[in-house]
Amino acid sequence: MMKIEPQLAVFLDNRPGMLAKTCQELAKAKINILALSVLDTIDHAVVRMVVDKPKEAEQILTRQHAVVQRRDVIFMDVPNAVGALASIAERLTQAGINVEYAYCTGSPAQSGGALVLRTNDLEATINALS
Repeated sequence: MMKIEPQLAVFLDNRPGMLAKTCQELAKAKINILALSVLDTIDHAVVRMVVDKPKEAEQILTRQHAVVQRRDVIFMDVPNAVGALASIAERLTQAGINVEYAYCTGSPAQSGGALVLRTNDLEATINALS
């Protein structure tokens, strides 16, 4: 599976409890978080997430937080194997595509994982990886 999905970036105060509150609000609305990345700075944290109900999540998060940005990303299944990400990166390099950011996960107990990828050209990325 490889498709373009909306990602929400939520800017939170960098203090205890903010992520918990955010996740609790989404859980109350029965919104499942499919991917999550947290980047901290001195005064705030940027929480990037892909969820199963992005429109509803964006409304909830906007009511709770000052800034929510929506950007399209590629959400894709990847094999949980040595060199899988290297192969993807090489194919993007050959196509002249720049990776702006990525986050992924895989458990040793699973044969596959998931990759969230933001590039300078999402359609070309799908073409290069298909």
